[in-house]
Amino acid sequence: MIRFEYKKIGLFTAALFIFSYYSLTAQIITGAQQIDNYLPLIKGKRVGLVVNQTSVINQTHLVDTLQKLNVNIITIFAPEHGFRGNHSAGAKVKSGIDERTGLTIFSLYGKNYKPSPEMMKKMDVVIFDIQDVGARFYTYISTLHYVMEACAENKKLLIVLDRPNPNGFYIDGPVLDMKYKSFVGMHPVPVVHGMTVGEYANMINSEKWLKDSLKCKLEVIKMKGWNHGMKYNLPIKPSPNLPTPESIALYPSLCFFEGINYSLGRGTDKPFECIGKPGNTHGNYTFTPRNIIGIADNPPFMNKECRGYLLTDYAKNVLPINPSLNINWMIEMFQKDTMQDKFFNNFFNKLAGNNTLMLQIKKGTSEAEIRKSWEPELSKFKRIRKKYMLYTDFDGIVTRP
Repeated sequence: MIRFEYKKIGLFTAALFIFSYYSLTAQIITGAQQIDNYLPLIKGKRVGLVVNQTSVINQTHLVDTLQKLNVNIITIFAPEHGFRGNHSAGAKVKSGIDERTGLTIFSLYGKNYKPSPEMMKKMDVVIFDIQDVGARFYTYISTLHYVMEACAENKKLLIVLDRPNPNGFYIDGPVLDMKYKSFVGMHPVPVVHGMTVGEYANMINSEKWLKDSLKCKLEVIKMKGWNHGMKYNLPIKPSPNLPTPESIALYPSLCFFEGINYSLGRGTDKPFECIGKPGNTHGNYTFTPRNIIGIADNPPFMNKECRGYLLTDYAKNVLPINPSLNINWMIEMFQKDTMQDKFFNNFFNKLAGNNTLMLQIKKGTSEAEIRKSWEPELSKFKRIRKKYMLYTDFDGIVTRP
């Protein structure tokens, strides 16, 4: 039976944690808001933008802001889910013309993941401004990698406008074995890396993770008023199936279920807040996935009732106090499953970043033993990560000016 385990703390302390977890921090000034810091770098230049629906300054899109300032925008590069954020997960994004602005959109989630040399010749500088959620398999950091590579190869400046990481207050999970490198895991980092996009870009650059150890000319516009100890509620959903703070908090744990023959709520009003499948004999929550165009196109177990668990309370009451990747759900689901030979699908090892986790679960390895097996590589990553901190870390230490 899935249990919600709480630390023994006072009610006042618990309430304070939960309040801070979901409170907006109005004093935060994002990189995008600091126009005076990057306008001199792009004024009179031909500019490419890697942006989506989260690329806003207050309530105005970055594209609109820069056009009003007469910035010469050449191309919009669209990541997974598209420029407007209205493509479901995995749906190919088409290049074309944006009807609202008239600008050319070049897809980085379709035929190409990387801007072509022909596209790069048309611009002098590229701006990357996309809200991330701090998980290795969330593909915006993979798009960042390829944009950095294109800028390095074509000697163009990349400006990253930094934004908060809503899961930036902890580090957890197995570090990627590079034999399992894919677009849902490109670097030797854990599932929850605890870095902003700006910090991550510096790490990609200095750790020489780009092709042929290239280095991108990079400028990160830091935030003001944010640190890794903050729990931040995103004002705009970063993708169609992460509409709530709870789904964003649960995403690093529940995304593993994309590689398991279960539903994680796509096609319902609780995506990434529940797990289940048809024919389950355990769990007290039922849901029926539906086709929702642009959000959940033909989701797993469409139109079939699934039985399982609603995990919203866990996100609200446990994660704020004890942030960690939850693997107990996978372990318990496997142990109770009547078709264990069909429990995992071919995507699981890419999400895990290794073939070890699947074997451990099949073998019946305990959570404690699995976590212990992560420690050597996690410790190594934490030492590397410290070099690239731009903000006070969740241990209260600042390692860079």
